[in-house]
Amino acid sequence: MSDTPTREHVQPDPGIPDSDVPEQMRVRRDKRERLLGKGVAPYPVQVPRTHTLAEAAALGEPLEAGEEPEGEQFAVAVAGRVVFSRNTGKLCFATLQEGVGTRLQVMLSLAAVGQEALDAWKADVDLGDHVSVTGRVVRSRRGEVSVMADSWTMASKALRPLPTLHKDLSEETRVRQRYADLIVRQEARDMVRTRAAITSSIRRTLDDRGFVEIETPVLQLVHGGAAARPFRTHLNAFDQEMTLRIALELNLKKAVVGGIDKVYEMGRIFRNEGIDSTHSPEFTMLEFYQAYADQTSIAEVLRSVILDAADAVGTRRIETDKGIIDLDGEWRWLPVYTAVSEAVGEEITWETPVERLRELAARHQVPLDESWGAEKVVLELLGELVEPTLLQPTFLCDYPPSAQPLARQHRTDPHLIEAWDLIIGGMERGTGFSELIDPVVQREVLTAQSLRAAAGDPEAMSLDEDFLRALEYGAPPMGGIGLGVDRLVMLFTGAGIRETILFPHLKPQQ
Repeated sequence: MSDTPTREHVQPDPGIPDSDVPEQMRVRRDKRERLLGKGVAPYPVQVPRTHTLAEAAALGEPLEAGEEPEGEQFAVAVAGRVVFSRNTGKLCFATLQEGVGTRLQVMLSLAAVGQEALDAWKADVDLGDHVSVTGRVVRSRRGEVSVMADSWTMASKALRPLPTLHKDLSEETRVRQRYADLIVRQEARDMVRTRAAITSSIRRTLDDRGFVEIETPVLQLVHGGAAARPFRTHLNAFDQEMTLRIALELNLKKAVVGGIDKVYEMGRIFRNEGIDSTHSPEFTMLEFYQAYADQTSIAEVLRSVILDAADAVGTRRIETDKGIIDLDGEWRWLPVYTAVSEAVGEEITWETPVERLRELAARHQVPLDESWGAEKVVLELLGELVEPTLLQPTFLCDYPPSAQPLARQHRTDPHLIEAWDLIIGGMERGTGFSELIDPVVQREVLTAQSLRAAAGDPEAMSLDEDFLRALEYGAPPMGGIGLGVDRLVMLFTGAGIRETILFPHLKPQQ
């Protein structure tokens, strides 16, 4: 027989001095060893479980207070995490929690389980442990549906104590140890459900409109589809430098060229940029494209997507610290130059000299980079002076061309493009435009972008020959949008982006 210890008997963290292990963890490790010494598996592969906690609770709903039925239909085996425990002399109470928050009381009496099992419960079970309890569904004298145990089994011994249930975790702890946050805080579990309801609603709305969901590569030879700094990596098999995608756009448009007239993808994209309350280097984007649509018709599709998501969450009126957002109200269209003109108190057009724009920016204390041209200064004024003031849904439209290199020229004004940003609650939630499909013009635009990249602009797009080749096969007129899913969840919950992303990126702890 081998002298090699089983996995269960390997001491955890052998390199950590025992003096550095918190007392509560030492106690729990000792209990684990004691269970092993008694031949009891602290982490069995399977335990008795015939009903979920919710199913067991439903069985007890018809019972009267103090009723303890004997019928076989009330016999259950349930399992869950112990989140509350109260031990008395001959009767122990515990609350089990399962899944995203379902709870049920279990009771262990000396008469039902016997002295040995009751003593073992008192000695071995801590808050946070997973246990299996077999018994009958009853209703206690105080009227609480419970399981009266006749036996119990350890399902998983927790070596770390739970955070205190009645004491709020710090925001840093909540996001850094989300697993603990989910155990103790209902709001965290609700966020998971809310996000799931929103993403399911998005897919349902687009599917019902005939859109086809596809998946496109995360690893790309050429980054494009947005102005953003990419993450770079290396593909060993080809000895090839690669980037992680910064947008979904180009491959989805290739699918439209191929004949998938309505297409969408909801997936992770990656931008090697700053991290704050509204930005994450890894986030979820929805993009969809429709042949023979333009910026107006595609905006109506997005409006339906957001209203359906609101219905899935349960409200079209959202309370914020700035006021109530009424999604059933008007969704206004506001031209960019009109909006900036109103904000600075004088008419601004594409002909306004950059020197005058800089003077206005200085007057309104908007910092600028010396290298920025007139269009970039206008966009900065828009972002600082206009967007934060737009509480109700507003399509900021008629942008200068540099704002969206993949949008087509405006049909009535050659100095503008057919593009919009949807602002709700003072924050951009999505963007859309009539797509540029002329391969000659698109090559000129991307060539200019690649020259900027060669000059050191980390956000400029590269020249994508495969995308241009696809356009040369003939792309139908189309409209497309990009919607930040995380920002949509933020809209309905009022939370920051670190709360809406289940496991956000954080600076490593020392």
